[in-house]
This record gives sequence, C-alpha cells and structure tokens, in this order.
Amino acid sequence: MTTLPILPFNSSQAQLNNVGGKGANLAKLAQWGFPVPGGFLITTAAYRAFVQNHHLQEAIDHALRDLELDNPTALQNASAAIRAQFAASAMSVELAQAIEQAYAALEGGPVAVRSSATAEDLPDLSFAGQQDTYLNIVGVEALHKAVVDCWGSLWTARAIGYRTRNGIDHDDVALAVVVQQMVPSEASGVLFTANPLNGTRTEMVIDATLGLGEALVSGQVEPDQYVVDGNGRILHKTLGAKALAIVGQAGGGTQTISADAAQQQAIPDAVIAELAQLGRQVADRYQFPQDIEWGWADGKLHLLQSRPITSLYPLIEGLPVDGPLQMLFSFAAVQGVMEPITPLGQGTLKAMMAGLATSFGLPRTAETQRVAYIAGERMFVNITTLMRHPIGRKLARGFLRFIDSGVVQGIEALWDDPRLLPQRHWFRLHTFVLIARFFRPIMHHFIRALRHPHKRRALALQKSDVALTDWAMRLRRATTLAEVLDVYDVITAVSFGSLFPTLLPLIMGGMSMLTLLTKLAQGVGMNALALTRGLPHNVTTEMDLRLWGAAQAIAADEASRAAFETQAAAALAEAFLRGELPGVAQTAVSQFLDDYGMRGVGEIDLGRPRWRETPQPVMETLRSYLHIPAAQAPDMMFAEGAKGAETAVAELVKALRHTRRGWLKARLARFAASRMRALAGMRETPKFVVIRLFGFIRAALLEQGAQLAAQGVLSRADDVNFLTPAELRRIAEGEVAGWTAVVQERRAANARELKRRQIPRLMLSDGHAFYDGMGAGAEGDLVGSPVSPGVVEGRVRVVLSPNGAQLAPGEILVCPATDPAWTPLFLAAGGLVMEVGGMMTHGSVVAREYGIPAVVSVHEATTRLQTGQLIRVDGSAGTIVILNGE
Repeated sequence: MTTLPILPFNSSQAQLNNVGGKGANLAKLAQWGFPVPGGFLITTAAYRAFVQNHHLQEAIDHALRDLELDNPTALQNASAAIRAQFAASAMSVELAQAIEQAYAALEGGPVAVRSSATAEDLPDLSFAGQQDTYLNIVGVEALHKAVVDCWGSLWTARAIGYRTRNGIDHDDVALAVVVQQMVPSEASGVLFTANPLNGTRTEMVIDATLGLGEALVSGQVEPDQYVVDGNGRILHKTLGAKALAIVGQAGGGTQTISADAAQQQAIPDAVIAELAQLGRQVADRYQFPQDIEWGWADGKLHLLQSRPITSLYPLIEGLPVDGPLQMLFSFAAVQGVMEPITPLGQGTLKAMMAGLATSFGLPRTAETQRVAYIAGERMFVNITTLMRHPIGRKLARGFLRFIDSGVVQGIEALWDDPRLLPQRHWFRLHTFVLIARFFRPIMHHFIRALRHPHKRRALALQKSDVALTDWAMRLRRATTLAEVLDVYDVITAVSFGSLFPTLLPLIMGGMSMLTLLTKLAQGVGMNALALTRGLPHNVTTEMDLRLWGAAQAIAADEASRAAFETQAAAALAEAFLRGELPGVAQTAVSQFLDDYGMRGVGEIDLGRPRWRETPQPVMETLRSYLHIPAAQAPDMMFAEGAKGAETAVAELVKALRHTRRGWLKARLARFAASRMRALAGMRETPKFVVIRLFGFIRAALLEQGAQLAAQGVLSRADDVNFLTPAELRRIAEGEVAGWTAVVQERRAANARELKRRQIPRLMLSDGHAFYDGMGAGAEGDLVGSPVSPGVVEGRVRVVLSPNGAQLAPGEILVCPATDPAWTPLFLAAGGLVMEVGGMMTHGSVVAREYGIPAVVSVHEATTRLQTGQLIRVDGSAGTIVILNGE
C-alpha cells in the first residue's frame, strides 16, 4: 500500500465510504468537540486489500450461492465457512506495523475494537448489532487478531440476512474498524434523544446499568430507565434489577460479576440531566434523533458512538414539534391505502380538501388548507379542532369508531390530555353560521331522500354523470400542459363542493336508518348487520358482479377458457393490450375495463396505475373465478343474501311487535329497512365518482408527460406522478431544467417507504404515534372488531397486495387493508381479516353484502397469521381462533 489505511478521529478524510457509519459518526463527534475517547480508524481499503490478497471473495461467493435465506441453519453454516477463511488469514506486515504505531500513540492501554460497515448507522437503516465488538483488548497481538475477527464479522448470519432483507448488495459493503480507548465505566448505557417506544420527539429515554454497556446491549441485564423531557427534567424513573455487570479484566477481556443493585440508581440525577443536555446537543448537530451509547467513569461522561434512530415514524410535515399539540388520524384507515402516496396524489388530495373548505365559506388553497398533512409520504387528517370542541370530539369519536376502532383506542388514551381538552370559549357564532349555511340544503335533501329514496338517488346519479361528462370534454379539449392544469384546478376546487351536497344526503339517509335499525335490533337481542346482506346500488359490488359475468363468458368459450387456464396473468395482460386474446375473452375484458378501467390498487392516489394501464390484476382475478364451484356462484350468493335480508327484516318486525309500543316500532323498522336498503349502498358512490374523474385527469396528464419525455424534460411519461401540481405548473410556465433529478429522488423515497410495514393509526405533532389495533384474546386467539356476522373455518391466505394474488375458493383473506381494487378477491374468499378498519370501511361494507364473516382492526394480523393455517373467523364476536399451524 502506498498510503497507510489508518485515520485519526480528527481527520477530515473520515467519510462513510472509507470508515463506515460508526467511524464517520465518531469522527464527527470528536471534531465537534464532544467527549469521545481517543482512537483511530482502520479504513475499508484495508479490508478490501485483505480480501483481495487472500482471495476471500471466491469463498464468500461460494458460501452465498443458492443460499436459503429463510433457513437459519443454512445461514449459520455459510457464515461459519466465510469466517473460518478470515480467521485463517493473516494481515499484511505493513498494515500490522501501521496498527502497532497507532496503538502506541494511545499509550498501549486497553482498547475497544468495533466494526463499522459502510451500510451501517444510516438514516434509514441502523444495522445495530449485526457485526461484532471486542472489548478490553490489551496488547498488539490481541489487537491484530481482534481486527481480523472484526472483519470476519461482516459475514455473521444475522448480517447476511439483514442486508438481504433490506435490499443491500453484499458486493457493495465493506468493513472499517474503530479502535478506541477503553472507558472503565462505572455505569453505561444508551440514550435515545427521542422516545423510541412511542416516537415522541420531546422526550428522551436513558437506559443505564452498572459496568460496561455490553450487558445491556446484549440483553443480559434489566437496566434502569429514565424518561427526561427536552429541558432535562426527569419525568419518570424505573429502577431495573441490574443483577449482573460486565467489567474489564487486568490482563484483557471481560468478566461477568454479580451486582444485585435493584435499589441502586445507576447514575445520579445530576448526571442524568448532564447526559440529556449532551444528547440534545448531539441531536441538534445531526438534525435527527440519535441513539447514543455512553459510559460514565471517574465522574465524567464519555460518548462511545452515535447513530440515527431508524425506527421512528417521520414527523408530520408542516407542524412544529414544539408548537400547540395537534392530533391527526391516518388517511389509510379510511381508504385502505397503506402504501406511500405519490407527490401528484398528495397535491391533488390537498387541493380537493381546500375545495371542500372553500365550500364551507373558508377559502383555502392546497398550501394553506389545514386538514390534510403528510408524514412518511402518507396522508394524515387533522382533527384537533374537533377534539378541542365539547361536541365535536364526541362526534369525531363516534364517526371514527365506524372507520377504525384502533384510531378510537388512541383517542380514548388521550381523551383527558389537558393539551387537547375543549377550550373555554369554544362557541364561535361565525363558525356556527358557516356550518349552518353549508348543512341547511343538505338537511333539506336528506329529508327529501327519506321521502322519495329511489327518485332522489336517480337524480343524484344523473347530476353526477352530467358533471363528469362536462369535465371529461373540457380535458379532451385541453391540448397543452397549461390548459390541462387549468381544467385540473377548476375540478379540484369545485368537485367536492358540488358533489358533496348532492350525494351526502343520500348516504346520511342510509346510515341514519341503519343506526336506527341497530338500536331497534339491540332492544330485542338481534344483530342488525344481517339486514345489510345483498345491499343494492353499491357500485363496487356491481363492479365485482360484472367481472364475474366476464368470467362466466370466458368459461363458456372453449378457446377463452383454455387461454386463461394455461397462461399466466402477465401473459394474458400483454395479449389483451395487443388485442390478441381469443375473441370472447377480448370482448368481455374490454367491456369490463371500458366501465371500470379507471380503478386500481390505491386508486385514491392519482399517481397510481389504473387497471386499463396494467390489467394483470384483473387477469389474476378472472383466472381464480374460473375455479369457483357453481354452487358458490357470487351472483347466486348475492341474491341469497338479499333474500336473507328480507327474512331478517321480517323477523325483526315480528320480534318488535311483542315489545312495548310494538306496533309503532314495527312500522318504524319497516320504514327504516326500506330506506336503508335503498340508500346505504350509495356509500361507495362519491369515491367512485372521484375515481372516474381521476381517470380522465390521469389520462390527460400522462399524455402531457409523454410529450415532456419526448422533449427531454422528463425521462418517461409517468414521471409526472412524482411531481406536485404546483411543480407541473412551473414546467408549464417554462421552468424545464432539473426535474429528472427531482423525480429520481422522489422515486427513491417512495421505494424506501414501501418497505415500511407498520403505519400509525393516530399521530400527534410531537411525533407520538399510536399503532396498535386489538390484540390477543383467550389462549392466544386474536381479537378485533366484528363487522360482518357469521362463522367460517378455512385456510389463511396472507395477501399484502392484490396485484398477482389469487385465492382458492373458501380461503380466508388476511390483509393490511382494502380498497375497491381488492374486492374482486372477496368473491372467492370464505372470510376476511384486516389489520385496520371499522364498521363502515370499504372492506367491511362489501363483506357484509357478500355474506362473508369479517373481523377488522386486528393488530399485525398479516404477521401473526401465516398462509396455510387453519383458523375460525367469528364475524359476530370479533375473534379469530387458530385451529392448527399448518
């Protein structure tokens, strides 16, 4: 080597690519003047030279070839083979001498040898604990061995698996080594500058134990825990058992001793406050919450390493952490879209929220509206104003109970929080007048809908169709990006305001009658949900039955059926787009997509693909429909459900007649049932109208995107999805440079967020996140909210996305959430289990109409249940019983 691969902590050359994450962070801390023990860094160049000189890459490739990542034994064997090759190889004389010289500069005392990988301690991946650390190393020979062993620890079984699961290429990773003076800690631990359990950014959490921190990070000891606020004030203390401690030995290495210090505080209050202050300063320098390892010796604190806390859900954009507390619930709970929303989708939803606010007499723009906010590329809805109103908070809790009971659990946990209690002077005449002015015509139409439900429904649908036709014609006439955006601005500004008063009264009529029926049924010990079976006028149910009709046409044609039984969905989709399916199949699919091709997974996001663009999910569903037995034909099941609902109405009326004032209750029940069945199915209509509208807008924007790609402004047509409407306006005005880099960064952010499995149901502006739905019942059974009655036993099919998914008839669909693009799967499903949702979320409504037992708001259902398990779903009691594990 012409350049010695050793750097001091204060070197400006210490960067992620040559000293790894841990090394780079320690170098920064030392250069910023924090109390970091002295040491030096062995760069990744030394590791790469070691691998090259001993031809270790061949051994690595051989061990990893065809490795089964879900096989722990195979991972361990591969790791052992690689590490044995490292241990059998010696470092070069030149490097050994360089390490000896750097070690001598530390006066030859005991040191800690820590791994520092180039894919480690990153803002979105910590890699904590994946490689090894060697403590209290004494002497040059022991140091040389520890460095080689540290290099080999890049290939622990856990590190190999972690990198693979997170999409990190093994060939892109190298290991640096941190050699640091050993701190003979009397106490040590970890400081989180934000609460890692709930995400609160205004709290710090300190775990502390006696002796070296190895006992804590390896899980051998129950530590003290101190929760501290941003000013260093101790909010809560829990003293751990601290039954043992790890300490250094004089000749090198460590030993475990008995501590038995349950009544002893690991560090005094003054040190807790000092540590919190240090942590706050470190986090301020990084501009990101940190996970800091520390040691305390001879009355002094030492910072041993710092890395980002990668487990925190991102903060709400546009709401300051230290401002007045705000409460927001997840938009995914309403729409069943757990994936990140594209910038185009975010901007569109904000613009529509602004249009809705304007219709209330509160003029807003997408930038100034205060309802829709973004966190982690997902949307959250601000309900703080409702929570600070004595009536509004009760309405919000009642409404959200129908949407997602998990959200309500979070609200109830914060119900008495003084920061969210109703304000003293909550009544504002101006606000009351605005609301009254908005709802007066709605209440007028509501009464008319109850009097003439079929007539009012037909008129509302006619008005919606006229508006959609007008907007579609305007978009077709627009020939430039500026003209398309002009029409887009008008649509987003007025669509909610014009459709809301037309469609909302019908839905209110149906839901109010269902509420009344529920109360009447409870009075005689009956379940009103049976009355909603086979509910007519639901556009999503109609869509599913249309797709079933297409499947029947394909099944009846020999050539079409043969194609669908022998070809994969992807091949069928490509053939359809080329117009090469057998005639009957081509016609059946075309007719379906003519009416429903604007739908798709995550369709409320304008930036997501539609079925007409990528019809593979439709082909998957059609293939599965061909295996549904005739006795379980969905149209027959739906018709039977409708007859069952009529029977349930008759039984309720009969039961009510035997109660006090029974004749009146019976007449009321019949009236309510007729109105509910005429109007409740309209619940899906407003969104369907919006999605049809989105189909027109998306087609126009993609056409403009193709022109921008041809001009070199964008790389491809669908890049428009990763720009906001305001940014597209800037392009239309002539600002055409630099957008490909913006899109590339946005696509990368979207891809990172797609990997996030847990999304908060409820968030506060200080970062506090509420994830849990309902948990476990008796003997480990799962519990949730019952939303569709009945009991079914079947095999679990865990589905994270409907794209590419097929259900065998009778399988239990277990999924995070659903939107209308999922519901074609319902026709084959025997039951439904969802992680989010409530009585009136989309999946629940459709499950009831199909007569599928369903339980929702089951926390982590997609990980706690496994495909193939036999379970019993009780949609009346809200329980899931695991009958066996296979």
